[in-house]
Amino acid sequence: MNAWTVRTMALSAALLAAVAAAPDQSQSQQDGEAHFNIGLSHLREGRTSLALDEIQKAIRADPKNAYFYKALGVCYMQMRKYPDAATALRKSLQLNPYYVDARNDLGTALILGGKRDEGKAELLGAFNEPTNPAPDLTARNLGQAYLDEKNYNEAASWFRSSLGRNDKVVDSYLGLAEAQQGLSHADEALRTLEDAAKAVPGEPNILLALGQAYYGLGRFNEARAKLEEARKDHGPTGQRAAELLKQFAK
Repeated sequence: MNAWTVRTMALSAALLAAVAAAPDQSQSQQDGEAHFNIGLSHLREGRTSLALDEIQKAIRADPKNAYFYKALGVCYMQMRKYPDAATALRKSLQLNPYYVDARNDLGTALILGGKRDEGKAELLGAFNEPTNPAPDLTARNLGQAYLDEKNYNEAASWFRSSLGRNDKVVDSYLGLAEAQQGLSHADEALRTLEDAAKAVPGEPNILLALGQAYYGLGRFNEARAKLEEARKDHGPTGQRAAELLKQFAK
């Protein structure tokens, strides 16, 4: 999955709570909620096709529920069907124009579907909404959009905005360091990664990036130490760290 995964896979806790809150529901609405809950469970466990089927059943039972369409959009984004995701998320916003989390995901779907300017406009609108539940992630996604376009100054500005709201957003540190490298500010990039290691200790992706940065500067003992820490991760990050450690003489 690419650098957009964090946002597109996120499901607000409010998504479930808001649907469960209505006391007087018709049988059709209750059926919709039941399918929706099952769909969310599948979605959280990565069973996207099963999630899609249940959420579509939920929509057939209750076609006026904005939360169901938001979840449908998330399913389609996981399947990389970005035009379908955008259609579902627009429907969610049509039913609830104040659903800022759906606007966040709509911006991401549009960008990943190639409609970059339209997507950035949606993200900017979401960022400026006072009810935005995650402005740090909206700013992070705007930073990623500009980073993809190699507009390093704008990318750095948005990543800093993200970190100003939440200093635990790992992708914002990594994106900021990459933007600073693109601007030929290697010293600033290193400081960003060192700050990240302090703010989010033990995070394998930061340790990997810091190890690579130290290696590039010839600081081999520090590089080895960070890569050894990153290698403890059981996923792709740990595997990559193990590969890089092979560069060191035994």
